[in-house]
Amino acid sequence: MSAFYGPPKPEPDMINLIHHAINCGVTFLDTSDVYGPHTNEILLGKALKDVRVRDRVELGTKFGGCIVNGKREVRGDPAYVREACEGSLKRLGLDCGRIEETS
Repeated sequence: MSAFYGPPKPEPDMINLIHHAINCGVTFLDTSDVYGPHTNEILLGKALKDVRVRDRVELGTKFGGCIVNGKREVRGDPAYVREACEGSLKRLGLDCGRIEETS
C-alpha cells in the first residue's frame, strides 16, 4: 500500500480497504519499517486506531532490511533491534510498555 507496487494510494482509500479486509475476516496484517520507508506502519497505525478494529487482528512487522545511501543493508545488532522495535511501536501507535533486554 505504501511502496514497491506503484505510487502510494490515497490514505483514506487504504484505511477503508484495511477495514473492509478485517470485516471480511482477515485476521493477520503484515508490514515492515522498510515499506515507504515507515509510511506503511503509520498507515496501519491510523487504520487500527479504533480499538474495535485493532482487537480483531494480529499484527506483524519486520525489520532488519535497511536502505543506507541508496543501498540495501541487513542489520541485526542489539542497538538497531531496539531502535527498530521502538520506532515500529511508535509508528503503529501501540504502547506495549517498556522493551527490556533479555540477554
